[in-house]
Amino acid sequence: MSSSASAAGGAGEEGGAAAQPQQEGPVVTCKGVNGLDKVVLREVRGSSAEVYLYGGHVTSWKDEHGEELLFVSNKAIFKPPKAIRGGIPICFPQFSNFGNLEPHGFARNRTWSVENDPPPFPVPTSNRAYVDLILTHTEEDLKIWPHSFEFRLRVALGPGGDLMLTSRIRNTNADGKPFSFTFAYHTYFSISDISEVRVEGLETLDYLDNLQERNRYTEQGDAIVFESELDRIYLGTPSKIAIIDHEKKRTFVVRKGGLPDAVVWNPWDKKAKAMSDFGDDEYKRMVCVEAAAIEKPITLKPGEEWTGKLELSAVPSSYYSGQLDPDRVLQDSSVPEDSIS
Repeated sequence: MSSSASAAGGAGEEGGAAAQPQQEGPVVTCKGVNGLDKVVLREVRGSSAEVYLYGGHVTSWKDEHGEELLFVSNKAIFKPPKAIRGGIPICFPQFSNFGNLEPHGFARNRTWSVENDPPPFPVPTSNRAYVDLILTHTEEDLKIWPHSFEFRLRVALGPGGDLMLTSRIRNTNADGKPFSFTFAYHTYFSISDISEVRVEGLETLDYLDNLQERNRYTEQGDAIVFESELDRIYLGTPSKIAIIDHEKKRTFVVRKGGLPDAVVWNPWDKKAKAMSDFGDDEYKRMVCVEAAAIEKPITLKPGEEWTGKLELSAVPSSYYSGQLDPDRVLQDSSVPEDSIS
């Protein structure tokens, strides 16, 4: 992996127009908003992604035309210990308030490190536009969650501009104790208007409704559409979910492995106004569809490792309908249902 330091800014950087990284390699490390370290990935056809070391947080994914595909709030606070509002926050070792930790755990509030020589992947990443990050426990973490772990994250851009995230979490406890965790890639997608969007692939499934005391219901619609606040955890979901944006004639395809659940969320107007790091009307331009493991926590014995994969692609909706292979597996490798080794 090549990386080179250069001073650069991201969209929304304070202090005038954002400078471009001077070096155009597939992997460039530079400074982002408020001087936070970030890694810029570039694919030869023009797609790109940005990953902040703070939170191991993907904050940008652009197609070959330079159009931003992820939503980040204009009011996002790029300042620890506040999590960045938008992009792909990583929820670990706890999703929401499913436990005693702060909501969504602490991984998104920690500074990760670049790992130059990680343990090999079962199938190597074919592209050069990727970065490997690692997070390990601190003494402070052990006080609130008394377990030793190694969390490795690879963020990669595929040849067609697909964005791939692979998480590998290992139990390194020396005391022989297992640990359990819940997990989500809390992805915020950029959309034209929430009223123009439908989510397909979750029909007929059971879900827990976070707005109804997590009572269990069965999805009755042939797709999910948005007319008010929605916050649901769909259970036993397929490996592929589609987010269809009618106005943009674009479909996001979410492929996942090792992550049986899927969260669908839009805060709507009242909750949007209540969030200090979220614009009052920004709910119209975003939707969260999150690959997750929530209902049945993942349990690892010492030495065991869990893998959770996410692959995002954006295609013209005309191409998506009926032409995308429903059985196509993740690009790097398929993750078996038993994703613990």
